Amino acid sequence: MNARLQPAPDVLARLPASDAPWALTFEPWPQAEAQRWRAVMAQSARGRLALLADRPLEPLLRLRVESQLHKPVLWWPCEPAELDGLLEAGEADYRALGSLAETFGDRPDAEAAQELSALHLAQQASPVVRLLDATLYDALQDGASDIHFECQPRGMRIRSRVDGVMLDVRSIEGMQAAEQLVSRLKVMAELDIGERRLPQDGRFKLRVQGREVDFRLSIMPSVFGEDAVVRVLDRAQVESQGALTLDALGFDTEARAQIRALARQPHGMLLVTGPTGSGKTTTLYAAISEVNTGRDKIITIEDPVEYQLPGVVQIPVNEKKGLTFARGLRSVLRHDPDRVMVGEIRDAETAQIAVQAALTGHLVFSTVHANHALDVVGRFMHMGLDLYNVVSALNGVLAQRLMRINCPHCLVAMPATPAQLRALGLPEDVGLLHGQGCPQCRGTGYRGRRAVSELLWLDDELRDLIAGRAPLSRIKEAARARGMRSLRDAALGLVLRGESTLEELERVTLAD
Repeated sequence: MNARLQPAPDVLARLPASDAPWALTFEPWPQAEAQRWRAVMAQSARGRLALLADRPLEPLLRLRVESQLHKPVLWWPCEPAELDGLLEAGEADYRALGSLAETFGDRPDAEAAQELSALHLAQQASPVVRLLDATLYDALQDGASDIHFECQPRGMRIRSRVDGVMLDVRSIEGMQAAEQLVSRLKVMAELDIGERRLPQDGRFKLRVQGREVDFRLSIMPSVFGEDAVVRVLDRAQVESQGALTLDALGFDTEARAQIRALARQPHGMLLVTGPTGSGKTTTLYAAISEVNTGRDKIITIEDPVEYQLPGVVQIPVNEKKGLTFARGLRSVLRHDPDRVMVGEIRDAETAQIAVQAALTGHLVFSTVHANHALDVVGRFMHMGLDLYNVVSALNGVLAQRLMRINCPHCLVAMPATPAQLRALGLPEDVGLLHGQGCPQCRGTGYRGRRAVSELLWLDDELRDLIAGRAPLSRIKEAARARGMRSLRDAALGLVLRGESTLEELERVTLAD
């Protein structure tokens, strides 16, 4: 089966006869785009393209097509009922699944990256393979960080996370199609297709536009079947910003200076904290890249190695083979490193070794999950570590979040109610901005994200307060007296500069 369908002739009969015959095609305009925008692409025997839509004059649709195809398109009105028939025909084509042997007969090589391109999609014989590859391809084009395949009573819903927010991509009818999609993902990651009662984790690679993209797969049993989450590790998203530096990540001038100073300390520990997907590892990569002059031995142990840093020895965790963070960190310290990065401190053993390394002359970078900078100390105490050793080893803790930035292509003034302004302590004449939505930002009003942070720099007085188990309010007061700015204040600064919105402020941060 090729990329074209043979729709009912009455639907395409109104297209110019000089270019006939016409047939639907999903090669330049993927099925996911057709469903999202309710617009189907047809191609003539002479290669001319026509877009059939029930709202062909929709400005957002026109801009989306022009920005994605970069070629002339004939815009043609279509009745909603006829369009529904074309969309259903496309769904039927993608759901026309054969047997498991036919669908998954070609097992990919786990070590080699498969090609993913528009031509590759068109050449795929299996509908389920085309559907999955088109979903991955569209997610990469949209800059998604995760793709969620969620089973429902009668099928599956596919959503992607773009700029930290979930967006609907498509819905698939039929439990068989949902099961085949999950099975295909398992095959790509070399997981057990027959196991449906236990969680499974794996990874695979694809080659897109000459570059390799890594994907991490997590399978979880749910009420209606198996849910899957694919995390996209696309180095190009960071490399497109130029060199991996703190400047490229969007930190303000004061935060950059403090992080650089902590990264240049001769020994101790610098921790970055925040929820999953807040950019912790990328911040550590940027800090290490800036201090990597070639005069120091730098070793990292990560799960997985997300970006390759020149001149840095990077070790991937392999728990199946027994290489955990704790065991790897012990071996790393025997290689005489000057700086060590531990991808994440998850357990007491890893935390204890990291603290001892920081106390014995190494500079340790790591991440830990906590809501705020001061919560990190509580996490270490909960792991059973000696509080005095922890505060002696810590140089500083950076808590960070990623806020969506207003799209510059559709920026307009944003009115705020007096109650909102009073709650934030802002004057009523303050001017705020927001994006109203355009094809450049997929109608969200936001394009890209920027880091906001609070940084706790420990000095002797703060160490004494923490080791003496002083009340949290007193520790916060002392930290703010030394210039620590809360996440809320940093996020509010972006709003006042017109770079983000009050909506993002409330979504990302808690009131102090």
